[in-house]
Amino acid sequence: MSVRRRFGAALGAVLGATIDAAGAASPPEGAVGRGEYVFNAAGCLGCHTHEKGGGVRLAGGRPLATPFGTFYSPNITPDSEHGIGRWSQDDFMRAMREGVAPGGRHLFPAFPYASYTWMTDGDLADLWAYLRAQPPVAQPDREHDLSPPFSWRFLIPVWKSLYLEKGPLAPDPNRSTAWNRGRYLVQALGHCGECHTPRTLLGGLDRTRPLAGNPDGPDGNPVPNLTPAPKSGLDEWTAGDIALALETGLLPDGDVVGGGMGEVVRNSTSKLIEADRQAIVTYLQALPPIE
Repeated sequence: MSVRRRFGAALGAVLGATIDAAGAASPPEGAVGRGEYVFNAAGCLGCHTHEKGGGVRLAGGRPLATPFGTFYSPNITPDSEHGIGRWSQDDFMRAMREGVAPGGRHLFPAFPYASYTWMTDGDLADLWAYLRAQPPVAQPDREHDLSPPFSWRFLIPVWKSLYLEKGPLAPDPNRSTAWNRGRYLVQALGHCGECHTPRTLLGGLDRTRPLAGNPDGPDGNPVPNLTPAPKSGLDEWTAGDIALALETGLLPDGDVVGGGMGEVVRNSTSKLIEADRQAIVTYLQALPPIE
């Protein structure tokens, strides 16, 4: 292990539990075990737990401030009244793929189903098994704080017609296994574009500028460019720089990631197996540079 890598791991330990670089050598087996790995890769914990507000794990209530208003994440524990305890697996698959809850209610795209739609059937089934194995929490959801027309659910099908491309994501036979895995982790499971891709006036991802950064990201914070652009992107980052940032949060200049990305490292990318982090590196370094 290099001095720099040892420093990154030590810094992660000093930050206490802020960064947990405990990725396993291989994914766990069994539906619930595999589902936990998918759960971590998909970043479910951070959005569905209001940690700063002392919320219970996966009981929802975390606020997400956007230019369209403030959304509050729902309870995804298997509680039969306030969570997803009465959902079937088909209900869950439809919500993840189509953004439709049981009863036909359209879900606001603050829930990133436009990315999760690309997940495989197997990963969705395993994630469902893991969520069903969690303890139920009887906590009601909080209503979103939105103003018209952004609060009008009947407009969501129009938004979907413009921005929802239903999955799953098909592998590219002309690319390597590592590249395809990296694309899946970035575009589907990790839904990185939901923060790192700029949005249109209607809130859809600008597919002409994928992962080129977003000046008005979640909670109004700017989100950096992940393409290898020479001025604003990752052009000068080595593969080791990217992998180390995903594992420990350490940046090439010695600083550490903070805010939302700090949560992503702590709850998600640090828990991936090394091969998956390397696959993300392969995919990101192959992106066309976009300033």
